Amino acid sequence: MSQENWLYKNRLKLALATLTLTGIGLLIRRWYPRMPCPSSLSFLLENPFMNRVAGAQLLLDRAGVVPGMKVLDVGCGPGRITLPAAQRVGGNGEVIALDIQPAMLQRVQEKLAAQKVTNVRLLQAGAGEGKTEPEVFDRAFLVTVLGEIPDKTAALREIHNALKPGGILSITEVFPDPDIQTPGAIRRLAQEVGFEVNGKMGSFPAFTMNLVKPA
Repeated sequence: MSQENWLYKNRLKLALATLTLTGIGLLIRRWYPRMPCPSSLSFLLENPFMNRVAGAQLLLDRAGVVPGMKVLDVGCGPGRITLPAAQRVGGNGEVIALDIQPAMLQRVQEKLAAQKVTNVRLLQAGAGEGKTEPEVFDRAFLVTVLGEIPDKTAALREIHNALKPGGILSITEVFPDPDIQTPGAIRRLAQEVGFEVNGKMGSFPAFTMNLVKPA
C-alpha cells in the first residue's frame, strides 16, 4: 500500500470514529438538554472535527485577540480556548477561565501545570451569577455554550458589564450541537442587553458572531 493510500485510509477512519463518538455523545446530550456538557463528554469539545471547523486559533483571530489583552472564557470546559488564548495574550495579558463544573476546571488546571502556564485564573461560577469584575475584559468568549445557559439574558448582561467599553463578546455555534443558537436568536439577546452586532463570520457547520459593547 502506498503512503498516500495509507494516509487517506487512516484519515477516513479517524473521521468516521470522530463522527461516531460525536453522534453517541449528542444522543446522550439530548437526554439532558440545556445542561452543561459533563466532563466525561469533553471529547465533544476536543476532537478533530471541532478543531477543523472552529479551531482555537481561528476563533482567537476572529475575536481580534492580541498580546496584553485580558480575556474571559465563559464555559471554558477542558480549556480548548483557554490555553491558546493564554499563549496569545502573553505574560502581560491574562485569561479568566470560568466554568460551573469543578471537574472541567480540574482538567484545565492539569493542563496549565503540565504546560507551565501562569497567566490563567480559574473561576468556578455559572454564567449570569455576577462573579466577574466590571469593565476589566477586552474580549470574552462563548463557544458552544450559550444554549446550555438557563438564563441567557442574565449571562449576556454579566458579560456586557465585565467588558471594557469597546470590548467584544465572540459567540461561536457549531452544528450538530443540540443546543445550537441561531444568528437571529443571538441578535435578539444582544440587543436586549445593549450589545451591538459587529459582524458574523462563517456559516455551516460553524459560525461566529462578534458583539461589541459600545464605547
